Amino acid sequence: MSQDLLPPVAPSVTAELVEALSPRLRKRLDAGVAKLAARPVVREGDTVRIAVDDDTELQLHVVGGTVTRADAIRCGCLLAPDCLHRAAAASAAPVAASASPAVPAPVPTSGSASGSGSGSAQEGGSAGEGVREPAEDETALPGQLVAARTVFDATAAVLDAGADGSGAVLQAELLRAAHTARLAGLPRAAASAVSVVNGVRAARSADPAHRLPDLVEALRAVLGVAHRLPAARGPELAELRGTVRQPYTPDGSLRLYGLFSEPVLTATGYAGAVTWTADAEGRLYTVSDVAPGGPGRATGAADRAVRIGDTALTHRELSRAGLAVSGATVSPTGRLGAGAGVRAVRAAGAAWSAEPLDRLWAAPVAEQVARALQGGQGGHDLLFLDVTLTGTVREATGDCLLADCAGLALRLATAHQDPALPYRDNLRLLAAARGSRLRIVARLAPGPLPRALLLAAEHPADPAARVDLGLDRLRHADLPPTAGAPVTAHTVDEAPLHLLRRRVHQAVSGGRRVLAFPGGATGDGARLRRVGLGTAADLLDELLAAAADRSRDAFGRLLPADTDRFARAWLAAALYTGEVERQLCAAAWGARAKAATVLSGL
Repeated sequence: MSQDLLPPVAPSVTAELVEALSPRLRKRLDAGVAKLAARPVVREGDTVRIAVDDDTELQLHVVGGTVTRADAIRCGCLLAPDCLHRAAAASAAPVAASASPAVPAPVPTSGSASGSGSGSAQEGGSAGEGVREPAEDETALPGQLVAARTVFDATAAVLDAGADGSGAVLQAELLRAAHTARLAGLPRAAASAVSVVNGVRAARSADPAHRLPDLVEALRAVLGVAHRLPAARGPELAELRGTVRQPYTPDGSLRLYGLFSEPVLTATGYAGAVTWTADAEGRLYTVSDVAPGGPGRATGAADRAVRIGDTALTHRELSRAGLAVSGATVSPTGRLGAGAGVRAVRAAGAAWSAEPLDRLWAAPVAEQVARALQGGQGGHDLLFLDVTLTGTVREATGDCLLADCAGLALRLATAHQDPALPYRDNLRLLAAARGSRLRIVARLAPGPLPRALLLAAEHPADPAARVDLGLDRLRHADLPPTAGAPVTAHTVDEAPLHLLRRRVHQAVSGGRRVLAFPGGATGDGARLRRVGLGTAADLLDELLAAAADRSRDAFGRLLPADTDRFARAWLAAALYTGEVERQLCAAAWGARAKAATVLSGL
């Protein structure tokens, strides 16, 4: 059974069906999901049929593309409606979300996995639409505090078990917490919780697009929001609550120039394309087509018409042409709305080396990095760089391009690991174009070494052309005739901060138990202290102590683990690691990043 054939199921439906199971059936739920995955699926209009066996059929009735009611999943077995099959089908299907993930962060890098529950690109809300700005002394409502606590506890249980041990039951509990948060007016916490469930499912199914750092970031986001919300006030409270739809404000008439397009393929089940444009002052705007779907939609959306006004331009064409927009509405992240009053027509584009786009590359590299680390204009983290390809460098996750960028040894990595997207193949071909000088667009990847995710580049043999590396496929014939064999560099030793980072990652993958082994990190704390990372050593000691903390009752039986303590210790370590890596990233690029207070209250 292909998950793509199953309709998205609302989180509340999955939670309701799993909760209704008896304790005996709950223990068999994961096996039931695996068994159901091997059965044939047929979709006829709004009905999806799964042949459980020769005599039993399971039906899912879809309304508006989503299963929104528990009674819409029907089974013909003798135990129905209290059977295992209904809960297994809901647990195997994609998770439906009330809104698409935030764009323009199509790849789940730092902060993207959490989402904010913002509206889809097609919505194009009206001016001023959004939530009321709270007063400076306003605090969260009692129902929101309860919902935040529920989300924290459910996420802590997932962290305690790790991705390997978080089966369908724990996933359903987190989905119920997400539904509770959304009803309480906390769309950001709800979207973050759904991202965790999707990340756990990807890890357990060995999805080739799964990346452990993305799941770590998703867990850090949802725990951080749930932890901070009770003490938040005013603007911080509004940020933590999030919005279901981004507010769009009028921006008059715009003359835009296409920069590049990139595919969107998220862990939350959304796919499509985003086209980046710039105006004459260098401000960035995006045009998006994002909807539920998989890799096929991500690769095909580039050839769909742009949904602004009456223009017939596709995303691929817009990335090389221009757009004249009247009555424009724009979200805080620079996304163009598609409301009824918006008009757009095709206009001439501009080369990357010509005005007004040339000014994007004229900005100093350190200034661009500092802007990206601090959120930048519209919250984007794009870098516009002139580089010379020098070879490849070997990393734990595979080889990446090595390039010289204003004297810095820059590492250019694949922007998305899904094999359906051409990123990896294009990167391998560019590795053979050693010595080529190219203009590129990349997304900053925070870390102790200068590193970025390559999104678009000048054509290696034709500087007047450009290549969207997530949509276009390079060929050997596209390489310049002087291209030689790439030079491979050895991995550079990183700062010992990885001693803490790997424990943070191990906990997400294997759960608390993998950190509870005696002597598992002997000497790591001392090594961190020797190099002056005393706080990192203290956090590591607390994380290991929280993992090993198990008390016994009067009869010598182990009591339940303190998941709250372990979750807080892990969150403190994850936040600290992320902030230190951000500062190391700024130092590596020669930029300045404003420090953040990340450990208060933990």
